[in-house]
Amino acid sequence: MKPNRQGEVWVFAEQQDGELDDVALELCGKARELADRLNVRAGAVLAGSNVASLAEPLIQHGADVVYVIDDPKLEHFQTGSYCRVLCEMLAKHEPQIVLYGASAMGRDLAPRVASTMRAGMTADCTGLEIDDVQDKKAGEVHEKLLLQIRPAFGGNIVATIVNFDMWPQMATVREGVMPLLPPDPSRSGEVVQEKVEITEKDMPLKLIERHVEPKKVNLKGARVIVAGGGGVGSKTNFQKIHHLAGAIGGAVGASRAAVDGGYIGKEHQVGQTGTTVRPALYIACGISGAVQHRAGMEESAKIISVNSDPEAPIFGVSHYGIVGDLNDVIPKMVKAIREKK
Repeated sequence: MKPNRQGEVWVFAEQQDGELDDVALELCGKARELADRLNVRAGAVLAGSNVASLAEPLIQHGADVVYVIDDPKLEHFQTGSYCRVLCEMLAKHEPQIVLYGASAMGRDLAPRVASTMRAGMTADCTGLEIDDVQDKKAGEVHEKLLLQIRPAFGGNIVATIVNFDMWPQMATVREGVMPLLPPDPSRSGEVVQEKVEITEKDMPLKLIERHVEPKKVNLKGARVIVAGGGGVGSKTNFQKIHHLAGAIGGAVGASRAAVDGGYIGKEHQVGQTGTTVRPALYIACGISGAVQHRAGMEESAKIISVNSDPEAPIFGVSHYGIVGDLNDVIPKMVKAIREKK
């Protein structure tokens, strides 16, 4: 598609079993900001079965228009059928920006849509901005392009990617990176019912039986997180992290080093390749503070770090730091908390 400077800013409104994923609502707020910068409408594409009632929350979180494709064939996600929906909607309405959550569904769907539409896409963005970009080779300035910002080379640098002409400009955005703004019940918007013909070719798989494993931990929703790193030393010693979290009423998190060491499961991982969190209190124990981990927790309201290395990078983003052996510090913290209770 050729650039459409008047095109809307869209969000793929991911939902499962009639419930919107938080990342869809997070992206509605960001789409609202980008659309205001471009002076266009913010829109959301809502596909599924019996999902019309989900349009209102999308509007309350920033969408001006919600395109609803309600079809029993869309009850369960399949890449082919959802790709057909998105591609037909893109061809019909020509948005200039399309945002997806960097969830399992978004990471499956977005590249398929990009390939079909022959458009560019940037994965796992941690920032999105609108600005003018100078193409030095062509000697021209492209006005108000989407700056797609993401870590690169293992998080050692931050890359800014732009798309001059292969539109729509598309990006997947990590869950929790964009703040979930409170809904505004006073907002009003337009709900547009759309129809897309879905054929058997679009649905090569037949769902025989479905099993959904519930999440064991909800780090994004936790107000207090106690996280352990490679400095904890062992899976057995990681129980100290569980004890502190239990005493303070928090969730258990971990750095990638702790997960790779087998101390705890990946669902507890915080950071660039894990979950991005913003709790009221984040306690980091035995975490050195590599940039990949800091990217996922540095916006916490209060950060307390325990590390035996006074030069550990984690102290650079901490509000309070304790230099000491966590095997000595954590039991004292647990004792003090329980005595206060």
